[in-house]
Amino acid sequence: MNRFRRLLAWICAILFTISGITALLLFNIESNAFTSTTYKQAFENQKLYQRMPRILANALFTSTIEAANADPYLKALSVDDWEATLASLLPPRELKNLADSILDAVFDYINGKTDSAVVSLLPFKSHLVGNSGVEAIQKILRAQPACTAEQLLQIGLGFIKSGDVALCNPPEGLIGLMTPLIESQLQIMTIAVPDEITLISGVRSGTPADPRLRLNGARTRMKITPVFALLLLFCITIFAVRSLVGWLKWWGYPFLITGGVTVLIALLGAPLLGFIIQRILQSQGPNFIPLILISTMSETVGAVTRQILKPVMIEGLILGSLGLIMMLVALFVEKRDRRI
Repeated sequence: MNRFRRLLAWICAILFTISGITALLLFNIESNAFTSTTYKQAFENQKLYQRMPRILANALFTSTIEAANADPYLKALSVDDWEATLASLLPPRELKNLADSILDAVFDYINGKTDSAVVSLLPFKSHLVGNSGVEAIQKILRAQPACTAEQLLQIGLGFIKSGDVALCNPPEGLIGLMTPLIESQLQIMTIAVPDEITLISGVRSGTPADPRLRLNGARTRMKITPVFALLLLFCITIFAVRSLVGWLKWWGYPFLITGGVTVLIALLGAPLLGFIIQRILQSQGPNFIPLILISTMSETVGAVTRQILKPVMIEGLILGSLGLIMMLVALFVEKRDRRI
């Protein structure tokens, strides 16, 4: 009977080590991988705030193309044109605030605080009217091919032709004369640009079609992983612990091994953990994470992984140190008992 209990205790100790390592990883992933704060720090570390004009340009380009009543001149803007405009109009601090609002909106949706991810464009629109807007449009025009005679005629008519519009680079002397026309067109464009864009158009929270349900189930399982480790630790105590030294050894060895392996994973396992996070974020499809953010967030996975592995390493060191102390105390108690 004693052999059988010891066998069960060894099985539980092995399972505790496996479940303990898994719990430390998954619990910290759940705690850190689904908050905007982690990604803001990652964006800062990776200097990816400089990429936000491109991200917003894609969003504006897509939103304008899909809008049936969008101004034809807005539809004529390419992604590169939008990017140049955003970079010219928004100061770095405002651009960072806009990027942070995108991350907040996306993760508020992921965490069930909202049923869609919406970002305000009012800061952009406020800079669009005025000298900065005129300079941005002039920069866009200079980047285009030279105007044809038909396009120059269109400019001469005051940008009133409807339908498809092809932007072009007018002669240098004509650009200055176009300023009043650009200003009037900017007024129209400002009205045409939406006050906000929807990054994720979700469904009501909790409904069967909600794509977050599957993720919430996975996150719940991540949260409860420490419970299994605690149950196994309790089983070890029931099956094997009969004395103080026995308790110190049967808990000390698993703690030491679990902590040591966890520290090694924290040091060497960043690529694997990054792959797991990417799979989790992308598994829900484009309706869950906007396509314009997937590539950028993928670039931050390395920085996010480092953020997650910091507490994992600290917890592993604490657990391993506790196990080592328990083992040393057990040796001390055994030596003392022998002397007695």
